[in-house]
Amino acid sequence: MSTPAPVQHHGSLRRILALVRKESWQVIRDPSSIAVGIVMPMMLLILFGYGLSFDLKNLPVALVMEENSAEARGAVSGFELSDYFQTHPVKTMAEAERLLKDKTVSGIVRIPPQFARNVALGDGDIQIVVNGTDANTARISLAYAQGAVATWLARQAAEGRITGNGASVDIQTRLWFNEANESSYFLVPGLIVLVMTLIGALLTALVMAREWERGTFEALFVTPVRPVEILLGKIIPYFILGMLGLALSVAGSQILFHVPLRGSLWILVIVSMLYLIVALGVGLLISSVTKSQFVASQVTLVVTFLPAMMLSGFMFDIRSMPLVIQFITYIFPGRYFVSVLQTLFLAGDIWGVILPNAAVLAVMATVLMAASVRATRKKLG
Repeated sequence: MSTPAPVQHHGSLRRILALVRKESWQVIRDPSSIAVGIVMPMMLLILFGYGLSFDLKNLPVALVMEENSAEARGAVSGFELSDYFQTHPVKTMAEAERLLKDKTVSGIVRIPPQFARNVALGDGDIQIVVNGTDANTARISLAYAQGAVATWLARQAAEGRITGNGASVDIQTRLWFNEANESSYFLVPGLIVLVMTLIGALLTALVMAREWERGTFEALFVTPVRPVEILLGKIIPYFILGMLGLALSVAGSQILFHVPLRGSLWILVIVSMLYLIVALGVGLLISSVTKSQFVASQVTLVVTFLPAMMLSGFMFDIRSMPLVIQFITYIFPGRYFVSVLQTLFLAGDIWGVILPNAAVLAVMATVLMAASVRATRKKLG
């Protein structure tokens, strides 16, 4: 009575391996192609026209005032009254740095001690620290900050408080996490998201939909192979292919673009595995519902690839989007994966960013895989 369970387990494993071998040869012989239809241009038009903006607004900055003089309050008024900034007063520079590392703020404005005295002597300093993860955002943020200080200086000069031979303010700027201000440091982690999305979601959806169209699944259903075994046999080759794509992307980021990897490689692998499972789950679910390669390709591009490119923080700052679009971005897993990748590559193991995003990806992976198995069983019934 105790022997059938191991025998059954061995038979199940053997069937899964046979399916994996068959699917692996299919991947090698017949790579899937992407169908482009009418829906894609429409979605691009809507997303670019209404959901995205190259103008930065409401950039959160930590405001550290180590002096509470009239000059200091006047200098920071340009930030407090501007539509481009959202100030968060803090007491110490250490607290401001913690907020910058946690991505609660995008920059720091520091008014040092004896600011009024130094301004009167013509040697005033305002320190501005900007998160350089996104090189384009960093450049624009610095320009806005310099403009805010320049507005204050012009107002001081108009009121006769600063003369041509009088006080001046030197703005000291620094880019964190991307000192060279290289755009590749910001783009390469996002490209990893696109690569794994294409392999995990789009390719899986196309292959599974093709199996439904050709009736291959019906032939498998009359065999002893169970639905879970069928799904595992289909997705394991694409999971391996996705991890291979990750390895090549990480290697390319180091060799070709010299993007620093300041965080743990193992954490990067684990989180990438979670995202890949999410992408595979999306592809399986879409193919089970549509059963058509064309429809599956269109739906997958809309649901995974386009959001990963435009609504994840990869190309455009989410805070600059309309509030409704910002809420919509929480639905898409690319948002969480991009945040983790940028943090691991450029900032390091910042657990306040890694753990919440990884937890969301883990929940998504569990829900999507369970839904895929259920959808496949429903089709059998």
